[in-house]
Amino acid sequence: MTSSLPERAGRRCHGLLNPFHSAHYFSPDLGRELAAVGVKDPRAAYFAVRAAAMGVVGAGVVTATFFNFRHERVAEHVPAVWETAAPVVVLAARERAADATLRRLLGEEVTASEEVAEAARLALRATEACTRTARPLYAAHADLPVPERPHLALWHAATLLREHRGDGHLAVLLDAGLDPVEALVSHTATGRGMSPKWALGTRGWTRDEWDAASARLRERGLIDPEGALTEAGVALRREIEDATDRLDLAPYEHLGAPGVERLTELMTALVTPMLAAGAFPTGMIGKR
Repeated sequence: MTSSLPERAGRRCHGLLNPFHSAHYFSPDLGRELAAVGVKDPRAAYFAVRAAAMGVVGAGVVTATFFNFRHERVAEHVPAVWETAAPVVVLAARERAADATLRRLLGEEVTASEEVAEAARLALRATEACTRTARPLYAAHADLPVPERPHLALWHAATLLREHRGDGHLAVLLDAGLDPVEALVSHTATGRGMSPKWALGTRGWTRDEWDAASARLRERGLIDPEGALTEAGVALRREIEDATDRLDLAPYEHLGAPGVERLTELMTALVTPMLAAGAFPTGMIGKR
């Protein structure tokens, strides 16, 4: 598909929708709401809230759709978490957490503003062109009802757009010949991915597995002995993002250039104060 949008316009818009969606994963509100339904382990909570839209799935499905987690880490919590809280219970708790998180980070006045309602309308319009085919996490979330309150409708739309792009991104990573750890290592080397400490702590991989993936990337000429991307590595990561853009083009083309520009403007005004308020942990992003 040839795009009528300015270069990387969809990627820039997604770069704001993604943190708007993702902030709840790091929120104390999520921990409180999940603990209230019996899910007290933060790792179990993450797997549960992101997978709940798919129903009572096993560890294999979560490993496949989440991609960069060690299967053994997933299996520590799935499917056992469903015995503690059924997916429908988890989804309700997740929505309460998203509501509380957005109200806390943005304030009641902004949350109830016309700008948030406008952003919700634009983002939902973009989702009209998303497709379920070969996009399991998006497809599962697309079957959920749209919340009535505008700030949650916007969060829901951001979730759909985030998972739609994410599902396509995984296909691109596979086509590039990157396994989960190699994908993490190469993304970290860009300076825009998770720090090694954070990636190892949350994804469950060992330092030996990280080092082995680094060695494989060096053999392919993608990183140098210091772990920095080579020219070939930079080119590959650029190709990965460009291919992901192509697979994720439809919703933004459907919204149109003026709509994408306006949604980006509105999301910038929302996400900037969220970041300033500490929505994400320090030290999460970086090469070290």
